[in-house]
Amino acid sequence: MDSMSRIPFNKPAPMGNEYAYIHQTMELGHISGDGAFTKKCHALLETELGVSKVLLTSSCTHALEMAALLLDVQPGDEFIVPSFTFVSTANAFVLRSARPVFIDIRPDTLNLDEAQLEDLITTHTRAIVPVHYAGVGCEMDAIMDIAGRYRIPVVEDNAHGLFGKYRGRYLGTFGCLATQSFHETKNFTCGEGGALLINDRALIERAEIIREKGTNRSRFFRGQVDKYTWVDVGSSYLPSDMLAAVLFAQLEAREQIQAQRQRIWRCYYEHLQGWAEANGIRLPVVPAHCDQPYHMFYLLLPSLEQRQDLIAHLRAQDIMSVFHYLPLHLSDMGRHFGGQPGDCPVTEDVSDRLLRLPFYNGLTVDDQERVITAIQEFQVIQG
Repeated sequence: MDSMSRIPFNKPAPMGNEYAYIHQTMELGHISGDGAFTKKCHALLETELGVSKVLLTSSCTHALEMAALLLDVQPGDEFIVPSFTFVSTANAFVLRSARPVFIDIRPDTLNLDEAQLEDLITTHTRAIVPVHYAGVGCEMDAIMDIAGRYRIPVVEDNAHGLFGKYRGRYLGTFGCLATQSFHETKNFTCGEGGALLINDRALIERAEIIREKGTNRSRFFRGQVDKYTWVDVGSSYLPSDMLAAVLFAQLEAREQIQAQRQRIWRCYYEHLQGWAEANGIRLPVVPAHCDQPYHMFYLLLPSLEQRQDLIAHLRAQDIMSVFHYLPLHLSDMGRHFGGQPGDCPVTEDVSDRLLRLPFYNGLTVDDQERVITAIQEFQVIQG
């Protein structure tokens, strides 16, 4: 890549055996769901994370939808969710006619503000859905304590946080359910894909049924029944085994991937720290008790205008940077559920000021240096 070529925000890259494994799926003659590579992914994740059951899905959105079905969410139920998240986190429960109760985020980690949680619980609260933003763990001790006292299930949206830890324990292993994403922007990708992590063994059998279009097909293939039939609600949530082949190759290279991403994150932090302090810009906050998986690197500019100016400054040098979530409570659907300006002030403020920098497994040292130099040339106008 020459020095003046475009630097994208994200660029998926093969890390080893992706093409060979795709070829193997074709040779095996099973490229639909739950083939050999799907099973390999399940086994690897279950072993590494220590969870009772992992089920690959066609997206993190579908894993969230499965979670809402497994919790038997009904019309009139409520669920507590950060306003600062992707729409799928809310949509999965809204599809079951539940009402989102939006909670604000902490100004440091940008995670759900656990100090506000208990006041939002009502007799209709059916689930609490923390989102581990940027792969930095929410304050799960406090969240699980509150959820336990009120006997409310916790579903972790861990789309950013595979292999991240909170107080030495893997994210995705706290709630009864958790979801993962393998979208092309994630650390480990198969283009589109996800997984449901099941920590409550009582939910495993029904999860398999829901994932198999509401049939007991999984029991049939294990020889537990002589034929399978429609026994529950469900949908087609299985990814192709070709996608699982790509994902397995990525997961095999997890140590290499994480080492590369750690290098990129630390390089940004070390080289931008002085510039940020001089310009009133905040870098990511990672508490000492959180081990992040180095999913993204962001800046918090002093204002919306300066955030947009920096995006334009980088774009003029063929460097792509992006903002992130818009507040869900202020969206058309959020307002439909009663969201109003001022409901989540930290979310509203952060959403205007946050800028994500190019961050992907194949980002070279030279390209990252070019990004850093371009950023350091940008001076915030004070006052």
